Amino acid sequence: MGKGDPNKPRGKMSSYAYFVQTCREEHKKKHPDSSVNFAEFSRKCSERWKTMSSKEKGKFEEMAKGDKARYDREMKNYVPPKGEKKGKKKDPNAPKRPPSAFFLFCSEHRPKIKNDHPGLSIGDTAKKLGEMWSEQSAKDKQPYEQKAAKLKEKYEKEDLDQHSYGHGN
Repeated sequence: MGKGDPNKPRGKMSSYAYFVQTCREEHKKKHPDSSVNFAEFSRKCSERWKTMSSKEKGKFEEMAKGDKARYDREMKNYVPPKGEKKGKKKDPNAPKRPPSAFFLFCSEHRPKIKNDHPGLSIGDTAKKLGEMWSEQSAKDKQPYEQKAAKLKEKYEKEDLDQHSYGHGN
C-alpha cells in the first residue's frame, strides 16, 4: 500500500475482519510452524462465521463498533495534505473523448440485442457485443474503425485548439 497519506487514519475494521484476525491468532498458537493456505483458511473462517450465533458474533460486533468510533474520531481531526489530489482536474469545457471502433459498433448493435433478449443483464449484453465484435471480419470492422479514426482526428484538433486558445499559452 505504498500510495496514499501515511498520516491518514487506518480504515475501520468490520466485525468479520476482527473474527478472522482472532482465527489467525488461534491458528498461529496451535500451529506456530505451519504455513497457512490462505484460500482454505478463508473458507474455514467463513463457514465458522456463518454457523455462529448472534450472541457469539456480538463480541466482534462490539470490537467493530469501538473501531468505527476510533476511525470517526480520527477522521474528524484528519486534514488531507494540500495539493496532492489524485489525477488532474477535468476541464468541463474540454471536448469529450471519441468512442473507439468497438464502442461505435456497440452503440449500433446494442438496441437489437436488447430487443432480441430483453432480460439480458448489462454485463451479459456487453459480453454478447464483445463476442459479436470478435466474430467480425477485418472488412466488417473497417467502417467502424474509419469513423473512429475521423472522430479521433476531430477530437485531437479540438483538444489542441482548446489548449492553445482556452488557456492563453
